[in-house]
Amino acid sequence: MIKATITRLEESILCLLLVSMTLLVFAEVVARFGFNAGIHWAQEVTLTLSAWFVLFGASYGVKVGCHIGVDVFVKMLPRGVHRGVTIFAILLCLIYCGLFLYGSWIYLEKMHMIGIEMEDLPIQKWIPMSILVIGFGLLIIRFLQLFWAVLRKQAEGFHLADEAEESMHIAKELEEMNAKSQEAK
Repeated sequence: MIKATITRLEESILCLLLVSMTLLVFAEVVARFGFNAGIHWAQEVTLTLSAWFVLFGASYGVKVGCHIGVDVFVKMLPRGVHRGVTIFAILLCLIYCGLFLYGSWIYLEKMHMIGIEMEDLPIQKWIPMSILVIGFGLLIIRFLQLFWAVLRKQAEGFHLADEAEESMHIAKELEEMNAKSQEAK
């Protein structure tokens, strides 16, 4: 129940960010080319929304396994070695995210202390840039969840999108559709 609610919340936030970006860019294009005017703050807000979409979406991508990975070599390893390589990779991801989280915290702290505002809006810059801390914090949580699942043998590795397998599946479906259409004739 709680897990499903959190998933729906994450998906809703991502949808809201994507729709907001799309509508804002559309409005800016219509204003600029249709009425020879512009929305002076649109570009800055669009860039901020896209940063939120990417950093928030990265953790969601780890959760649902939609990141693309090159794991052909790792898949060929024996099960025990594969597990060890996976644990090592997760630890590297945690270190990487930890360094970015630390650097982001320092950056936001300085932005807050200085009081710099966004270029086109009267909002302190550290507020929209807080996605740095939020995004990397969420990524750390996702990698810790994956680490725990691998340790408990509930997962074999990263949940990565397998484009080759998906392409083969699509090719097989097309062959079946062609065969059915040939039979119908």
